[in-house]
Amino acid sequence: MACSGIAGAAAAPRPPETVYAKTCGYCHGQHVAPIIRGRGLPVEVIEQYVRTGPRGMVAFRPTEISDAELKALAKWLNASKADPKEKGE
Repeated sequence: MACSGIAGAAAAPRPPETVYAKTCGYCHGQHVAPIIRGRGLPVEVIEQYVRTGPRGMVAFRPTEISDAELKALAKWLNASKADPKEKGE
């Protein structure tokens, strides 16, 4: 029996801007968590924080933010400029 090849295929990674807006930006830059854009945070630190959830931050599983999305997000955040619309620490 032939398979269509669609079953089991992983969803395409979301762009880092989308992941940030729908996941990170909910707290970061909204007076809830520290501002992280424009700080030049190291990619490795961002990846570790997202997976381990230090302090009051929740940890995000690969089912919530895929490894590919996390890599792109960390690079994007590292290179991002501050957003003057964001408020916080």
